Amino acid sequence: MKFLSWLFTVALVGGCSLLFWHYLSARSVIKKPVHFNSVDDIPLPTGYKRQYLGTASFGAWLRKVPLKADRTVYLYNGEKKGNQDAQFAVLDVSVGSKDLQQCADAVIRLYAEYLYATRQFSKIAFHATDGTLMDYSSWTKGYRFTLQQGRLKKQLTAAPAEGQAVFQQYLENVFSYAGTLSLSKELELVADPWEIKAGDVFIRGGAPGHAVIVVDIAVNGQGQKIFLLAQSYMPAQDIHILQHPGSKLSPWYSNAVSGKLLATPEWIFNWEELRRFPGTR
Repeated sequence: MKFLSWLFTVALVGGCSLLFWHYLSARSVIKKPVHFNSVDDIPLPTGYKRQYLGTASFGAWLRKVPLKADRTVYLYNGEKKGNQDAQFAVLDVSVGSKDLQQCADAVIRLYAEYLYATRQFSKIAFHATDGTLMDYSSWTKGYRFTLQQGRLKKQLTAAPAEGQAVFQQYLENVFSYAGTLSLSKELELVADPWEIKAGDVFIRGGAPGHAVIVVDIAVNGQGQKIFLLAQSYMPAQDIHILQHPGSKLSPWYSNAVSGKLLATPEWIFNWEELRRFPGTR
């Protein structure tokens, strides 16, 4: 009888707790995570406003990248990433089904998607680690970049074709042979952190190396800039906007740290590792 009485008490307490939680939720006492539809929906700290970006610029395009309602970061194979504390939001951009779209590849994808969306097809070109230029224009004409005796060879092996599926196949090929080392050589140095803008990249080339991209930027009355960073990582995973641990500005980062280190949840960069795609507006 005592055991039954104990079970009844547990069930009663559990049931009352569940009802109370639903009551609080209905009254909005317990706040559910807020979903932001796109990067430019993420709220700003007091005193800042988003910096003007040209409507056709890479930065303006990045601001409009949609965000997933689910903030969980998944790997390419559908498994959850072990560390779920690094992200503030997840970009609604495919990671693919292969372990290819890692850190530098995520930066390449975003820039390539921007060029594709704005029909700048001739500018879609990236170097492989061995120096081979893998350009999308050649790919659409049927040329393929294949590994032979340790180096890539450009050969006409397919029929000419265009379209989204062809573009995605091209990107997978780039991801297979490019990385932080090759991408860091393509980007231009941003010497002054005060000149940081959306579309810039913090990158350290090498093995291991890492890269994160600035996806939005804002400024206050004193000219101080804050920015959002996004990354993929290893293994290939959803591209996600990073938290800024220990900062009241999180997920925003500040450029008011010239000459210091930039600490992100899973990597520490030097400000001297800030780079930019040549010719970006």
